[in-house]
Amino acid sequence: MTQISLNQQPLRVHELDRTDVESYIIPGGKVVERFFDCPLDYSQPDNGQKVRVFARHIVPLGKEDKVHELPFILYLQGGPGFETRFPGSVKGGWYSTAIKEGYQILLLDQRGTGLSSAINADSLHARFSSTEEKVQYVTKFRADSIVRDCEHIREIVCEGRADADSRKFALLGQSFGGFCITTYLSLFPKSISKAFITGGVPPLVDGPDAVYQATYRRMIHRNKQYYEKFPADVERVRRIMQHLNENKVLLPDGGNLSPRRFQQLGISFGRTGGFDSLHQLVFQASDDLETIGRLTNHTLSSIAATQSFDSNPIYCILHEAIYCQSGNASLWSAHRVREDDPQSPVYFTGETVYPWMLDDYPELRRLRDVAQGLAEYKGWGQLYDVGVLRNNTTPVAGVSYYNDMFVDFYLSEQTAHTITGFRQWVTNEYHHNGLSADPRVITYLVDLLRGDITDL
Repeated sequence: MTQISLNQQPLRVHELDRTDVESYIIPGGKVVERFFDCPLDYSQPDNGQKVRVFARHIVPLGKEDKVHELPFILYLQGGPGFETRFPGSVKGGWYSTAIKEGYQILLLDQRGTGLSSAINADSLHARFSSTEEKVQYVTKFRADSIVRDCEHIREIVCEGRADADSRKFALLGQSFGGFCITTYLSLFPKSISKAFITGGVPPLVDGPDAVYQATYRRMIHRNKQYYEKFPADVERVRRIMQHLNENKVLLPDGGNLSPRRFQQLGISFGRTGGFDSLHQLVFQASDDLETIGRLTNHTLSSIAATQSFDSNPIYCILHEAIYCQSGNASLWSAHRVREDDPQSPVYFTGETVYPWMLDDYPELRRLRDVAQGLAEYKGWGQLYDVGVLRNNTTPVAGVSYYNDMFVDFYLSEQTAHTITGFRQWVTNEYHHNGLSADPRVITYLVDLLRGDITDL
């Protein structure tokens, strides 16, 4: 609660009753912008160090007087390192389903992203002078800390509720958001009423090597499918790669478009429509070389716009650490386990990070020492408690996409079998972005958890 003073007498105002916060209307909902001060380090919550965490609170229109009664569903975004998108409207997609199910919505910018004490070169350099200080600070921005922020916020917004069930959060997690949910189930299972995971049932591993060995196999398969659909792109891509090998090509923001960075465009293979979007870039770049012998600013800008590592640096510098437990360092796992076949066409890569990115991306250059320090860091604690998961009583449903290039199906299946009561939907109808591609994904999971679907 917030304290205000009236005639020198401090009064406590419930967070949901505050009148000093910004609010406005979008189709289907009233939006309230909320900030919460959370401990930086939950092992030392009283040392005075805080992070500011932002949550966008959406109340269904016509139910503004029910904010102390409506249960919350908290959405955890994919990543790591991405803020939650502004919805514009809650009359469609999963938002509409959540409102029909009787929820008010919290959209969290996870710590280190968006408006939540964002991690970037400027913020770290302004706060700390040494690399060691920066590394130690960023280690506090993994799923365990994110979940503790959620629990801190839950205690604030649900304070005073008489009904025990309405004091719990329902959770929806996309991709990395599902990793966070699994951590939440490990740490605070009694704070969750139910949970839905889309494309984010995490592998219960202590390090990332097994993850990348599995996902590289899926990347190769997707590359073969791509070239089967666009066989002329085999030669187009070779021609582009030759040009990039023979010429230093700068992107409009000063980044290097090296051959290896060009290959990272394959991340689109993990999403619906990804083949077509990459083909258009390849076709465009090839036409540039045929007509004027270089890549145009339009093409270079289009390429840069598809890559998020500079705008969301956690996506690179903490990416492999989301798999690290038990004191294991990542040591640039994807780089170490990668094997290229010189006899094959040029294969694109997927959701993987490499040490050379600290040269090719201008924002990451400024974080070189921090990224290297995190890759070598061995102090990672546990993210999951297998014993708790095996004794789980919280209703959980999740969808695993059989052809998911980012989260390996077989590793996810092992985790789903570990979490007692987990209701798993396996489908090849969607890729990693199924939640945003089709509202049927969330409605199916709701029906599955409710028991309306029993033929799996």
